[in-house]
Amino acid sequence: MMRIGMLTSGGDCQALNATMRGVVKGLANNLDELEVYGFMNGYKGLIYGDYRMLTDHDFSGILTRGGTILGTSRQPFKLMREPDENGLDKVEAMKQNYYKLRLDCLVILGGNGTQKTANLLRQEGLNIIHLPKTIDNDIYGTDMTFGFYSAVDIATNAIDCIHTTASSHNRVFIVEVMGHKVGWLTLYAGIASGADVILIPEIPYDISKIIDAINKRKMRGSGFTILAVAEGAIPKEIAALPKKEAKKKMAEIAKQFPSISYKIADDIFKETGMEIRVTVPGHMQRGGSPCAYDRILSTRIGSEAAKLILERQYGYMVALVNGKIKKIPLEDVAGKLKTVDPACQEISDAKRIGISFGD
Repeated sequence: MMRIGMLTSGGDCQALNATMRGVVKGLANNLDELEVYGFMNGYKGLIYGDYRMLTDHDFSGILTRGGTILGTSRQPFKLMREPDENGLDKVEAMKQNYYKLRLDCLVILGGNGTQKTANLLRQEGLNIIHLPKTIDNDIYGTDMTFGFYSAVDIATNAIDCIHTTASSHNRVFIVEVMGHKVGWLTLYAGIASGADVILIPEIPYDISKIIDAINKRKMRGSGFTILAVAEGAIPKEIAALPKKEAKKKMAEIAKQFPSISYKIADDIFKETGMEIRVTVPGHMQRGGSPCAYDRILSTRIGSEAAKLILERQYGYMVALVNGKIKKIPLEDVAGKLKTVDPACQEISDAKRIGISFGD
């Protein structure tokens, strides 16, 4: 008898269910006896013993279903060593629930914060496999995370839809794309949709350069401009400040505007007098069915996770590296962020065809 636990933690995304399905099918087809325990609502379920045994029925028909059948929650890594409001030692509680169910392995699906806690549990002696999930594609050690391309499709479609109304009214439209710390999603969706300006956290913007790009389009006879703006876009003058001071300045902007996109809109209007509209697709980018690419990637990642479990190889993240699914030691990647290199080929190619990054 093999017993595994599974949980999904952090923000949801479109291919969590597809990945869990891949793991379970990979195990069930190679074992005579298997028990799968699902911890509900992320690490919260592991801490407080909220779990249920899952059956074949739970994994039937979920390849195309977005969200997560286990539910999820955010449990900040920095608070994991701190007791809860009742004095409960969270790490010890997670270990005890693992041992109580006599698990052979715990499969954890999540992003950066989730990964750090997964590595903590590995250090505490638990058998852990981590599967890299996030629409941000910011997990170090893997070329691609599941959920990313599904979100790119949705963000791209949102910008596509804006094109027709922007061109009809000769307006400047800003579409705000998810991504506080990294700009992969905005970069890919911006290129895919033909955005004229792409603003990402890794390249602080100069508002005068954005206005130059708008005016250049006007001179060429294009009366509208589309900006794809990451949530974490930051003005050049603020990015140059010490970290604490920059954080304070961004907090002041947050008090005045709903998000950075609205400040950019206000700045452009003051300089040009043009009509500006802001569109925020928001959590739509996390929702809906996974795209075909993510279904394939999730199935491959899930299958490789099953292989590692069958071979009793624990303490790894399953990653996509140069088109191949590989195992990466958790200790080598936990806590690291994969950001966009401003000198990367995607940005060089985009600039060559006239896309402005505000720098």
